[in-house]
Amino acid sequence: MKASGSLFGLAYGDALGAATEFLSVAEIEQRFGPGGPSDLEGQPAKVTDDTQMTLAVARALADVVPWPEPVEAALRQHFVDWWQDPENNRAPGLTCLEACERLATGLAWTEASRRRSKGCGANMRVAPVGLVHGWEDRTRAVVAQFQSALTHGHPTALAASELTAFAVHWLRSGMHPRDLPTALRTRAHEQRTTYHGDWLADLWTGPAATTPEDFIARGWDECLRVLDNLDTALAHPDPAEDPCRATGEGWVAEEALGTALHCFLLFPDDPVRVLRRAATTSGDSDSIACLAGAFAGAYHGFEAWPEDWSHRIEYGTELAHFGRLWD
Repeated sequence: MKASGSLFGLAYGDALGAATEFLSVAEIEQRFGPGGPSDLEGQPAKVTDDTQMTLAVARALADVVPWPEPVEAALRQHFVDWWQDPENNRAPGLTCLEACERLATGLAWTEASRRRSKGCGANMRVAPVGLVHGWEDRTRAVVAQFQSALTHGHPTALAASELTAFAVHWLRSGMHPRDLPTALRTRAHEQRTTYHGDWLADLWTGPAATTPEDFIARGWDECLRVLDNLDTALAHPDPAEDPCRATGEGWVAEEALGTALHCFLLFPDDPVRVLRRAATTSGDSDSIACLAGAFAGAYHGFEAWPEDWSHRIEYGTELAHFGRLWD
């Protein structure tokens, strides 16, 4: 039950990190004790916009799978539904709010997208793209990038979303965690100048890019730099050190990917400790922890999480539905 493990792991990390975001590591440990939060709080344990938008992507994919061609209309509808939902009160990102408001007016997505934003809101929600069965690599790649493009049009948001989806997919398919950084680096090099113009249209145009290939290469290069930082950190791992110091605070897409991977790869055989480490960070703790939880759950499966957590997490019924769909 690895799809279930990934989706619930994402939500668990989100809930743990929601209580620690904007705090220093010292402040987190003063409140929760050494190692940070170890259990869900509340009945239900509340999540943030990270899980809410992951579910929006999941709903859209469920509407269109196995054929992703009408995914633009489905994503638009579910993103707008999230934007209009009274429960959208969990400190959502400004980029998502602005872009979804523009999508709601009927603007073409290329006009609604915030092209300069590479915030982690693009890849915090992409895990379902990694869980869908039966897609070829190109389909998975373009859907991962496209769901980002509707709100976050920066090339780094696109590239980081693709890498995040593939990390989930590969782990769910049995890749050993130690092989993941090399696989991601190889993917980045292979795709560095691949611009999916049939999906992304003229998103590349702007003052900073001269060609579509130049545009997308800038995103892959930023992801490669954070993978360099990840390799350096893992060469001499220090589980007690705040991972944000090595791989970034996670407010932007490539750092959220890098630091979530950092937390996962420090404790690849201890999923709950992955979440605790990810939530006990000085940066965007909920987004880091939700991605780390998606990775750990994709690798270990649903059974790796504490048995009672699934009954205590917000949106548990819907998470279970999509888990069953993709398990």
